[in-house]
Amino acid sequence: MVTADRLNSVQEYYFSKKLREVRGLMAQGKPIINMGIGSPDLAPSPQVLETLRNSIIDAGAHQYQSYQGLPQLRKAIADFYQQKFGVAVESDSEILPLMGSKEGIMHISMAFLNEGDKALLPNPGYPTYASVTNLVGGVPVTYDLAADNGWFPDLEELAKMDLSKVKLMWVSYPHMPTGATATTEQLESLVDFARKNNILLVNDNPYSFVLSHNPTSILSIKDAKEHTLELNSLSKTFNMAGWRVGMVLGSAEHITAVLKVKSNMDSGMFYGIQMGAIAALQSGAEWFEALDRVYTRRRALMFKLADKLGCTYDTNAVGMFVWCKLPEGAGPSEEFIDQVLYDKDIFIAPGTIFGSNGEGYIRFSLCVTEEKIEEAIARF
Repeated sequence: MVTADRLNSVQEYYFSKKLREVRGLMAQGKPIINMGIGSPDLAPSPQVLETLRNSIIDAGAHQYQSYQGLPQLRKAIADFYQQKFGVAVESDSEILPLMGSKEGIMHISMAFLNEGDKALLPNPGYPTYASVTNLVGGVPVTYDLAADNGWFPDLEELAKMDLSKVKLMWVSYPHMPTGATATTEQLESLVDFARKNNILLVNDNPYSFVLSHNPTSILSIKDAKEHTLELNSLSKTFNMAGWRVGMVLGSAEHITAVLKVKSNMDSGMFYGIQMGAIAALQSGAEWFEALDRVYTRRRALMFKLADKLGCTYDTNAVGMFVWCKLPEGAGPSEEFIDQVLYDKDIFIAPGTIFGSNGEGYIRFSLCVTEEKIEEAIARF
């Protein structure tokens, strides 16, 4: 059987391939320390777990659920956005729960991209933006991000391009993989750019509550809702990556378009997971403070490891990664991380998997215990 032509436009996800190699090395008895992927190793709160356990005996818990999620989940998301970001959204029409925000990238692309339409993608940026654009028949057009501009796009240069076929623009602030943040003025300029060029701007925002003292939503910008969607997730903030709980927020018109796709792709999120998500969203300040204490200690150790490797980094970056510039003469990123993997049994993500502008950089994940980071330091 010949596969569909669309598969020629994408490759197997880097982490899928590389982690298979890492697991093979571990099976050979290698003491691998995995610092490559951002999968939280901490547990959700006891309240979240208890809510999940109790909910599974509720009436109707094991039936199909609404494509739009439980009303009380949408209300919890709306309350969370109001409390944390100062953003008012209508729970009935401007919020759509997702089975992880990654599926939202596909749903949004299917809802708004026709074959041949273009999508602006950050370089470096999350590789799924490009692969999904290709899968739906769109044309990915990358825009450059660089350290000397704070990993923010040069909108004046972008405005000089032929943007007539551009339908979507993907951004992510706080930025993945660099951890860079955007000011209110920069977010305003992004929304203004989208408005002037009739582009739907999508901000992917799962890292606002990890080592960030100023959580920001692009929907807080005046009139942004008419030109912008925002993706968010419980994966990083509440240690619920495997639960697959995300959300997309925006105008009722845009959310309805995404729902048309989603309702043909799944049959609703498991009731117990939705109830656990509600409990997570209602977490108090102590949850976020405790999370930051853990990641602050880990990051301080990771800085020491980066120092051992002669790397430089931004101490003001946020999120659960440390984005490091390799020292002069260290060689290509992928060769560097392979040398560390084979010589020191430590897996680090090469910057190039996030785009060509990631060459010369590596990324450490903070989803590793302090003991493991200290062990990695000792190996050097």
